[in-house]
Amino acid sequence: MVEDATGSHATGPLGGRIAYVTGASRGIGAATAQALAAAGAHVLISGRTVSDLERVEDAIHQAGGSATIAPFDLAEGDALPRLAAAVAERWERLDILVLNAAVLPQLGPVAQIEAKEFTRVLTLNVMATQALIAAFDPLLRRSEVARVVGLTSSVGAAPRAYWGAYGATKAAFDCLLATYAQEVERISSIRVAILDPGATRTTMRARAFPGEDPQTVKPPETVAQRIAALVAEDFPTGHRERVEG
Repeated sequence: MVEDATGSHATGPLGGRIAYVTGASRGIGAATAQALAAAGAHVLISGRTVSDLERVEDAIHQAGGSATIAPFDLAEGDALPRLAAAVAERWERLDILVLNAAVLPQLGPVAQIEAKEFTRVLTLNVMATQALIAAFDPLLRRSEVARVVGLTSSVGAAPRAYWGAYGATKAAFDCLLATYAQEVERISSIRVAILDPGATRTTMRARAFPGEDPQTVKPPETVAQRIAALVAEDFPTGHRERVEG
């Protein structure tokens, strides 16, 4: 399940730390994996498309970084425990968890949300988030500098017409992370942050705003650099911010 290829890059602000980035085959996830690796972390990257993950892995290694690919679908219930067990066996801990994977459903009125599609989006955007936390919480607790960063959307906190299905999943996502932050605050070193990337040049945004000139919004690397800097900080758990630019 886990295909490994490691480099020698272990210096930098995140030197020696083990990171896991979901939805890392492209966009913000791919850029974040590369930014964390450039800062010295060994990065596990997951997604559904092996060829895309291999391209990200190659870019990391060419830059002198270190990565492990773990291709699987987050909708597969037994995949996460297997990955967590593999991480526990090899590294015994997890220092950084970036919850980036998400799917955008068809935009439309709440009254016309299709049940099957809504269930799929809830599974990937909400239930998989809880499953990730459950699987990796024991490993995060073993780290002295554990950081969890969840990528959200403004529509989770500020509802927008026709975005009800996606917004509802992000509201639930935010609630799960904020609650987890409170639960672990006094009993572990885990620090949890919720980050809104804002308007960013991604495939998801292109689907949502097909007429928009992508050059008018910031590239994924801007968000990735902020994530890499944030996880090196001693921020208060429950921290929330939006990336402008």
